[in-house]
Amino acid sequence: MSTETETAKELDIMEIRKLIPHRYPFLLVDRVTEVVRGKSAKGFKNLTANEQFFEGHFPHKPIMPGVLQVEALAQLSCIALLSSGEFEGKLGVFTGMDGIKFRAMVVPGDRLDLEVELIKMRGPIGKVRGVARVGDKIACEGEISFAMIDSQG
Repeated sequence: MSTETETAKELDIMEIRKLIPHRYPFLLVDRVTEVVRGKSAKGFKNLTANEQFFEGHFPHKPIMPGVLQVEALAQLSCIALLSSGEFEGKLGVFTGMDGIKFRAMVVPGDRLDLEVELIKMRGPIGKVRGVARVGDKIACEGEISFAMIDSQG
């Protein structure tokens, strides 16, 4: 018997691609390691020197743009909600960000560990708290607001 708080198995890149429409170079979650359906999720993005954004974002000292770190957290949030089945056929879009802080640089060779937890959900509107880490250092953290909208038209 399945419940809303059931923990799901890991999701590989092919399963992630079934849940969210993002594709290279904008798909920023490589693997989901844990999902508590509709509540929270953990995953990661492996960063290589071949990432397109490293070519233009301080090419002599490449750094992952902070906005892409927030986008990775947002994508993981959508995966957590879409995996519950409640929002099947929906698309998660940003509606706001609050208290976003960038605390450490993310560079080629890093693994960006992502963690999100649902703070509130009212109908199709929600808010999560997200943290992105490299090792034991927080790279980015804050709250992300979003709306689940129809993916067609």
